[in-house]
Parts: sequence; structure tokens; C-alpha cells
Amino acid sequence: MRAIFVMIKCEMGQAYKVAQDAADTIEQLSELFSTSGQYDLLGKFYLEADQDIGLFVTERIQTLAGVKDTYTLITFNAFGAAG
Repeated sequence: MRAIFVMIKCEMGQAYKVAQDAADTIEQLSELFSTSGQYDLLGKFYLEADQDIGLFVTERIQTLAGVKDTYTLITFNAFGAAG
């Protein structure tokens, strides 16, 4: 499994609906945060190593009602904080 992060810009007034729809319908979603600034939501998704990232984003995230734009960040390594 690999993690990707997707920043989601929503139509005006639709961020909470988009967040609920994503949580209800996208099984690869790990965490979803509301954000300030240019984008409304930041989602962390875990995909299978051979899963096509572009296809996942365009078919599963960009097709949610109320999504206006996305920006995808591909990650390489996860570093844990010493506790």
C-alpha cells in the first residue's frame, strides 16, 4: 500500500457534503481534513502498489458532486516521530 494526498477544491458551500460523500463511498480514504486557503479538503488515501493514481483520482474523487478541482501529492517515504 502507498499513500497519496489529494487536495480538493469544492463548489461554494459544498465542502461538508463532499467530505461526507467521500467518507461514505471511497474505501481507500484513510483521513480527511478541512483546510483553509486555496483548497477546502485534504484527503489521505491508501492505494495498492499497482493501482493507477491518475485513474483513481479522476474516477473516484473528481466525480464526486461538488468537487471543482484537485491537486494530488504522491509520497515516497513515511517518517515516524520518536515518542
